[in-house]
Amino acid sequence: MGKNSIKTYSTETFRHKFMKPEQELDTILKSDYGKFFIVRVEEMIQLIKLPVPPTRATTHSLIYLTEGEAIMTIGSETFTMYKDECLFVPAGQIFSFSNADVNKGYLCNFHNDFFVGKFGKKDLLKDFEFLTVWGNCHVALDSRTSYYVGHLLQRILEDYAANGLKHTNIIQPYFIAALCEIARVYQPLSSNKKDQSVKIANKFKELLFSKIKTIHLVNEYASLLNITPNHLNKVVKRITGKSPAKWINEILVMEAKVLLYQTDIPIREVAAEIGIFDQSYFSRLFKKYEGVTPLQFRKMIEIS
Repeated sequence: MGKNSIKTYSTETFRHKFMKPEQELDTILKSDYGKFFIVRVEEMIQLIKLPVPPTRATTHSLIYLTEGEAIMTIGSETFTMYKDECLFVPAGQIFSFSNADVNKGYLCNFHNDFFVGKFGKKDLLKDFEFLTVWGNCHVALDSRTSYYVGHLLQRILEDYAANGLKHTNIIQPYFIAALCEIARVYQPLSSNKKDQSVKIANKFKELLFSKIKTIHLVNEYASLLNITPNHLNKVVKRITGKSPAKWINEILVMEAKVLLYQTDIPIREVAAEIGIFDQSYFSRLFKKYEGVTPLQFRKMIEIS
């Protein structure tokens, strides 16, 4: 395959491959299907094994509902979405959900490389803040925008189900148009995107996702941002509602949950993998945020 060649499959082939037996969702998303696919939400829920424990997204996902509701945890926050709303899971983010909610809509999974081609380029991603780990991943659409997005996704699904990505020159611009429609009504987490404090808070969250396994101290993040720890504390608490220390601890616990689910390595190695070398401290930290010890959490996963 060429450098920008993306392998995919029709909806029917996708359903046949994964319907029996049920698959772990991360198995699907890390396969070739993770390059690009679109499927109806009501069909996707039949393909996966529930509950879906904390799982790291390796590509971007978009969920758009036309009926019903859905509950999903993205990062450390739990969202409930309804008709005419979108949820994005940016690449690198951790997500989970447990219920087979009654709903209809579309789920699209896509790699950054999908934007590279005749009608797109990676620079286009800068226009889509909802695809960043610090952006607002929950977007409510007005009726007009929802109408356009629904029709665009339906058009993509029809061509994709029949031809895969044979007609990329049709699918890519339609998909870019759908994201542009969503971006038009997107509301950032802060009303003033140019505010220096917002930039600091966003950069802090971005650093967390790249440095969390090696840097756990607020003063070290402050140093990377060339500001004082006190200033970082004030800014992050004002913009996000949580202190930098709480952000650090929550993401450490999320990273641990992914390892507890996806591996069978001993608890002490899970702790070491995220940069904590005192197992008793790790267990206390984990129980503080999850209400159970790491060992109890792992047993709960095995039972489910």
